[in-house]
Amino acid sequence: MYEKIIVGTKDFDASHLIGKGGHGSVYKDELSLGNIIAVKKIHSLYTNNIANQKEFLSEIRALTEIRHRNIVKFFGFCFHSRHSFLVYEYLERGNLAAILSNEEGALELDWSKRVNIIKGMAHALSYMHHDCFPPIVHRDISSKNVLLDMEYEGHVSDFGTAKLLKPNSSNWTQLAGTYGYVPLELAYIMKVTKKCDVYSFGMLALEVILGKHPGDVLAQFSGSSTNMNIELDDMLDPRLPFPSLEVQSKLISIIDATFLCLDASPQPRPTMQIVSQLFCN
Repeated sequence: MYEKIIVGTKDFDASHLIGKGGHGSVYKDELSLGNIIAVKKIHSLYTNNIANQKEFLSEIRALTEIRHRNIVKFFGFCFHSRHSFLVYEYLERGNLAAILSNEEGALELDWSKRVNIIKGMAHALSYMHHDCFPPIVHRDISSKNVLLDMEYEGHVSDFGTAKLLKPNSSNWTQLAGTYGYVPLELAYIMKVTKKCDVYSFGMLALEVILGKHPGDVLAQFSGSSTNMNIELDDMLDPRLPFPSLEVQSKLISIIDATFLCLDASPQPRPTMQIVSQLFCN
């Protein structure tokens, strides 16, 4: 399989490159007709780069523990002096951030698809936090780490910064995550909790509804949307037609839950299990 991947990517040639991050580059590889995989090649594992080694091992530990329809499927890995990489299912639509930033892609992502993406992310995080032992905190929930398949179903990806919350452990850590999605408490407490992911999920959910990162909007509001009488028009991506009454109702309940997730203090934020159950109603 190692040789097949090297041949299939032409020794990780730029023509197969589909994405790049701080710790690795992702390549598309067609092993056989219709059998396409994504290969994440990790940078510099054998040059004493401890951060990259930790990310590589964190991703393996997290992904070997989980199976969920809204989490990217992990097929295997290679730890080798020449090439170290992780192998995943290939998801055709790419990442959510790229789709939302593209006019044509955003229009294709209608309200029902957006609601389903938000629900899928809530269910995946609830599973990681409450159905896995030890619980897994992703620490980098953002639109660039949500991949979409042909049906626009969302899948959580990139578990390089994931942390398994070990019992009887302090779970202190270095700051990780994407700027604009990380809760303020991590900047000064530096302790990983499930509530960090809850905050990031809130930012992501608002981004899906607004069609852009919600930073500017959040600057105008604080607390629960029910106390602020937010006009639904102000919260919706203007590129899409105004939703039907049924979808409006779903969006309002999502926005209400989202603002609870974005509470400045971690304690009052709901758990992802509660959020997931709210979205099942």
